[in-house]
Amino acid sequence: MVHVEKRKPFMDILIIDDERSIRMTTSMALEHEGHYVESVDCSEAAMRRLKEEKFDLIFLDLRLGDEDGLELLAEIVKKYPRQLVTIFTAHASIETAVKATQAGAFDYLEKPFTPDQLRAIVVKARKALATEGEVVRLQETVRELKTEASLNTPPLDFASEDTRTAQEFDTLFRAAASPASVLILGESGTGKSVIAREVHHRSHLREKPFVTVSCPSLSRELLESTLFGHIKGSFTGAVKDTWGKVHAAEGGTLFLDEIGELPMEIQPKLLRLLQEREYERLGENKVRPSNVRVIAATNRDLAEQVAAGEFREDLYYRLNVISVRVPSLRERPKDLVRFAENYLIHFSNQIGRKIRGFSPEAMRVIATHSWPGNLRELRNAIERATILARGEYIEPIDLPRPEASEVIASGRAGSNGPAVGGEFSLEQLEEAHMRRILEWAPTLQEAAAILGIDKATLYRKRKRFGIS
Repeated sequence: MVHVEKRKPFMDILIIDDERSIRMTTSMALEHEGHYVESVDCSEAAMRRLKEEKFDLIFLDLRLGDEDGLELLAEIVKKYPRQLVTIFTAHASIETAVKATQAGAFDYLEKPFTPDQLRAIVVKARKALATEGEVVRLQETVRELKTEASLNTPPLDFASEDTRTAQEFDTLFRAAASPASVLILGESGTGKSVIAREVHHRSHLREKPFVTVSCPSLSRELLESTLFGHIKGSFTGAVKDTWGKVHAAEGGTLFLDEIGELPMEIQPKLLRLLQEREYERLGENKVRPSNVRVIAATNRDLAEQVAAGEFREDLYYRLNVISVRVPSLRERPKDLVRFAENYLIHFSNQIGRKIRGFSPEAMRVIATHSWPGNLRELRNAIERATILARGEYIEPIDLPRPEASEVIASGRAGSNGPAVGGEFSLEQLEEAHMRRILEWAPTLQEAAAILGIDKATLYRKRKRFGIS
């Protein structure tokens, strides 16, 4: 068994003290514990660094030469109300401690102090930050639930009557409890992002952050900054130091959507994150440890991209520890009907309409359509049909009519009837195509327009083929 060392959570700490010896000894003690430490000797330098950088904890001396540490504390609390500040004082008393805490101090430490006393303050601060982070995560969860409710988003059903799909989900959810990277493959609209979130919720990280990065949505430079963060001046428009999604996902899950779109220039940095558990912000030379679980998804064939030199082979294998392919909707005919019925129940309840179900003709249309947009297309179609339904049952006319190119594509995809390129006569193909168009078109006039013939010709052809 390979033993993986668990990294201690690190902190960025600022020391504000006019005594050089205190700054040096305190810095050494904290750096020995693995923390990043900076030190300054006056109020002006302290406020400048706080404007440029975010620190987890500050140690502040109450006497900074001629300056009053309590005044600086008040200024810090006013501009950065969530900042944790611990007071150094050589004149500890109940009165001093009360004044400091009333002014917003997190804690106080009497000089001289021991490394153990210093360590105890840091542990206390780490717990406080963790609690605050949990509150923020709960607020994010509430916002997400409200957003999902406002979007009328029905939950995704992970049960499947399709053996292959059931096996894929079983593999995925059994792997959820491990820290291994997961790669989810599948066409657009198959629910990969929802599945990734379900893996997170079924894992030991369920109480930690789940952070999503959409790889195709940003330019290379902005995507790198979004992932890893940047420091002020690292590129045009970088007016302040910024933390990235990796930092936001610390201790939890980082979901990289459409990883196949990740630029080659960023791939080595992602490999370093996965392999070494460390990263650097854009424009910064400081190496920062990271503890995130990565889940990636793509609708591309990454193996083909590797062969074409468009994706790093070593990164591919790092991502591909646990790999599953989510089948398209047309590959899951048994699930298709159940999904449609579940969506109908959901949207009927949402809009307060009593729709009893689908007519046999509507269900046949649903079952024979290829659904190139997968679950996303089906969801939108059923929502529309629920709103526009004229009676207690969904009819074909209530469903969106596909473009002619989609109808032809569905025939090529191997739906019922003759397919282009098969051993069928032109007359058989013509009849099959005409029947399919007539199923979808709301009027004969529209059907004739799609077929490129007049109504009289359509009437003659229907009579010849026996189409009522």
